[in-house]
Amino acid sequence: METTVASPQAKEAQDFMPINGTDYLELYVSNAKQAAHYYRSAFGFKALAYAGLETGVKDRESYVVVQDKIRLVLTSPLRSGTEIGRHIDKHGDGVKVTALWVDDATKAYEEAIKRGAKSFMEPNAMEDAHGKVVRSGIHTYGEVVHIFIERNDYNGIFLPGYKEWNTSYNPEPVGLKYVDHMVGNVELGQMNEWVKFYEEVMGFTQIMSFDDKDISTEYTALMSKVMSNGNGRIKFPINEPAPGLKKSQVDEYLEFYEGAGVQHIAVATDNIIQTVTDLKNRGVEFLQVPDTYYDVLSERVGEIDEDIDALRPLGILVDRDDEGYLLQIFTKTVQARPTMFFEIIQRKGATSFGKGNFKALFEALEREQELRGTL
Repeated sequence: METTVASPQAKEAQDFMPINGTDYLELYVSNAKQAAHYYRSAFGFKALAYAGLETGVKDRESYVVVQDKIRLVLTSPLRSGTEIGRHIDKHGDGVKVTALWVDDATKAYEEAIKRGAKSFMEPNAMEDAHGKVVRSGIHTYGEVVHIFIERNDYNGIFLPGYKEWNTSYNPEPVGLKYVDHMVGNVELGQMNEWVKFYEEVMGFTQIMSFDDKDISTEYTALMSKVMSNGNGRIKFPINEPAPGLKKSQVDEYLEFYEGAGVQHIAVATDNIIQTVTDLKNRGVEFLQVPDTYYDVLSERVGEIDEDIDALRPLGILVDRDDEGYLLQIFTKTVQARPTMFFEIIQRKGATSFGKGNFKALFEALEREQELRGTL
């Protein structure tokens, strides 16, 4: 495995586009109202804001749900023949917008455009009684866009044009904290192009690289490079398929999503055992590894704080790097097509992405593909 770690000085020098964190993720979905109910009931999000006919929006409806620092915007079209409807018809439900919180949305846009980004949205100000928000945006892989959000002068519920969503139904949260990373799948031969994009256009650094020797099974393989911004708050692993005896998870994704897009969203927790227990009790389904995975876990990762007998029935995976260890688990896909899913992750010092679990995870994914007849 080739691993690249940039020095803090190098990162700071390249950080011409400081990003404070993930502001929100917007998913285009076929039924926003039902999707919002699902994310509240199953994942413990709470109702935050709404935009639609009642707020003067005629072509779409958006429900915003929140858990700690994670905000999801779930958007559906209200009429036929819309761009949102076309997107859903082609891709199914999936991430359209990764919104990044910045101090200066105009400067972020100008820096990106002069370095070769394709414009999605020129800087524009939105205002209401609660202040002003400035937004701008650029295209990235597939039909995903990055929107830069400047909200220093705004104290409203979410964004201008949204009203507070008041509802008596708000299940308890499950302990999800923030977006740890977000993984994109791109076509064969495109990974290095998008690595170059994030390096040159947004000033990111490649912090890790995995090839088909690191991420493979008897049947399938992929390659991945992890891009990170200057302060490390934004991490975008980028995957592409590698030749194998059968169709890999990335190939399957690209086939059913009909192009590049967001494969999974990794969300952090401080207590993965409790979080996964709560999620399972609410009906969230997870990939399962063979029970034999745990027979040699202590030998492979050394001493950990958690009881392995508590991890085993939940299917939680463990891996260690030079900085510590992490615990992780992956849901099954959360929509009709075998495309996007979620990762639940708890870091105990580790800064890596679970290389030691790749083989077990891929074999679990292959079992799901075999059931679907797409392996």
